[in-house]
Amino acid sequence: MVAHVLRLRLALLVGALRGARPLRVILGLLAAVVVTGAACAAVLSLSDAPLETARSVIVLGGAAVFLAFLVGPMLVGTVDQLDPRRFAVFGVDEKRMPWVLALAAVLSVPSAALIAVGTCVAIVAIGFGTPWPLAVLATLVGVAVTIVASRIGMAVSTMLLPERRSRELTALFALAVIVVAFPVAVYFASLNWEGAVPSAVATAAAIIGSSPFGAAQGLVFAMAQGDAAGAWLSGVVGGLTAIGAAFLWRALVRRLLTTTERPVASRERAGLGWFAVLPSSAFGAVASRSLVYWLRDRRYIVNVIVVPIAGALTVLPLIVAGVPMPIAALVPAPVIALFLGWLPHNDVAYDSTAVWVHIASGLRGVPDRLGRLVPITLIAVPLLAVAVSVTLAAISDWSLLMPFTGVVACLFLSALGMSSIASVIAPYAVSRPGDSPFQQPQRSSSYGSFGPALTFLGALVLSVPAVWLLVLTILGGNGYGPVAFWTGIVIGVLALAAGAVVGGRIFERSGERLMEFAETT
Repeated sequence: MVAHVLRLRLALLVGALRGARPLRVILGLLAAVVVTGAACAAVLSLSDAPLETARSVIVLGGAAVFLAFLVGPMLVGTVDQLDPRRFAVFGVDEKRMPWVLALAAVLSVPSAALIAVGTCVAIVAIGFGTPWPLAVLATLVGVAVTIVASRIGMAVSTMLLPERRSRELTALFALAVIVVAFPVAVYFASLNWEGAVPSAVATAAAIIGSSPFGAAQGLVFAMAQGDAAGAWLSGVVGGLTAIGAAFLWRALVRRLLTTTERPVASRERAGLGWFAVLPSSAFGAVASRSLVYWLRDRRYIVNVIVVPIAGALTVLPLIVAGVPMPIAALVPAPVIALFLGWLPHNDVAYDSTAVWVHIASGLRGVPDRLGRLVPITLIAVPLLAVAVSVTLAAISDWSLLMPFTGVVACLFLSALGMSSIASVIAPYAVSRPGDSPFQQPQRSSSYGSFGPALTFLGALVLSVPAVWLLVLTILGGNGYGPVAFWTGIVIGVLALAAGAVVGGRIFERSGERLMEFAETT
């Protein structure tokens, strides 16, 4: 069976060159060879660098490669040519099949690139004084665990995600990557190396080198530094990681071979967009409908475009007034967070007569309130992650990361909670669907003007504790940072939950009033 699966794997690789687009495959292979060669050259060049520099770069790079192999199949949505379910009909041995598939996974372009780079890492480690048997063994284990991690990621993607990845699901994954990758990239780019490894990077490398993500690299460089305790810790963690990955891979293959999922006809989910991605519940239905509106209705689109621009412009009058640049640079991100949370304060009015669908279906209030907040949350989280990281890089003070993040989160979440109440208590007339977003209809009363003002002021009042703790941190109290972060998170979450519950209760009891408002404005 082993030989048969390996021959099948080689046949699939050769068949890719004979497919409908052989030129595309050849260009992809050439690009992979060039990238792998560049990576190997970069790793080998670390032989002339200080030991601490080589250790930090290789440990952090190894962790990034491990995460890429683990999460990459879920993000890209590649079809698994060695899906264990394809072998279920042949009566294969369930105990041997996991290891056969893991061995066949070595015969791939990513695995070949990984082995080449791993070999270069072993050469560099040996050059720094790591015993060659230990360097070779750690590299082999690290490469094997990374390959098995890619198979685990592929199996999880096969079980949990559809084979044909929709553009909506791909967009969600892209947002997750932006939220994580952009702040990290800005942080490292903003550091002042000055020929030495910054203390923050050295600490991160030490922690990751003792974690499952970089234990193999941490082991070889701990030996090169003569750190016996660190080497033992990394070795134990690496061994446990290898054993855990093996057991998890075996369990996943057994499940895929013995479990038959309910077949889903393509017409059941085809063309449904966000409705096919989000849960089949009241919350999912409201969130999907809101996402369709927010991404297609120019009234929403204009609001989303204007908010970050207006937030960035707030720094100009402060600088003209003589406010120091480090202080003025801290203003735009909280302003953007406040206005993003404030945007849904009149969401019911933007529905126009379509709000009758929510009322006539007997929808509960909390799913309606929370579902309407999904679009602005998906827009705000990556936008605020970028704004916070750019702000801290501009002022060159990453010690404010926790308190500043707490303030931004508190303003955003508190404004969302207040908006959930205001949109059902005091909706006011807006331009109808299809009209110009800059066209503002006349209002028959000033009652609706209280909604946006109270939403704005309520979010500011609720955020006062987090803002005060941020001020104390800036004035020299570094111990206030974690307190400011958790204070902002807790207040924001409680405000959002209370707003959803209170707004939901009002929504359930105000159906007739909301329908009358939609028909008369």
